[in-house]
Amino acid sequence: MPDDGTVFVVDDDAAMRHSLRRLIGSVGLKVETKKSAEEFLADVDPGWPGCLVLDVRMHGKSGLDLQEELARRDAARPIIFITAHGDVPMAVRALQGGAVDFLEKPFRSQLLLDRIRQALDRDQRERTRRAEQADLDARIGRLTPREREILEMVVAGMTSRQIAEDLGLSPKTVHVHRASAMARLGARSVADMVRLAVIAGVAPR
Repeated sequence: MPDDGTVFVVDDDAAMRHSLRRLIGSVGLKVETKKSAEEFLADVDPGWPGCLVLDVRMHGKSGLDLQEELARRDAARPIIFITAHGDVPMAVRALQGGAVDFLEKPFRSQLLLDRIRQALDRDQRERTRRAEQADLDARIGRLTPREREILEMVVAGMTSRQIAEDLGLSPKTVHVHRASAMARLGARSVADMVRLAVIAGVAPR
């Protein structure tokens, strides 16, 4: 699986870090290990692609604390929690925070690898979604004030004639601005333009 990102293992048990590094690396995945949440936060680029395998109980910040800290920093990534001392409230907290799974030691190696692949797939989908959203936001930002105004009125369901009357323009001028907005957005039709506007969060005027 090329260019999937990095699997970060964060665990204060050196033997477990070594074991997980060997296991994850054996299937061709890029893996790095950290001995604490604090070390991870200090060393890792917030924009990194990939996922986390976290021990729940560690010296300093716990795995759950790290999950919450990443969410606060808007740097959340898919997480697989592992623990030797799990309980239901802990698992609920982890899963409600968006964790892929909560595995109790000892766990099957193949189960962990399956969950890691799910986590990497989820991260890749989310990165694709964010990139597409950023591209759409940029296209919306290139609209002129008049094009944006007319787009908002189209989203509100107004016809070109109604827009022309409301703005004191000729219907032909409205058509020109609407066509220009469609071209800037890369829309194939008026319906497609409205769909893109709604995805971008353009409010009806």
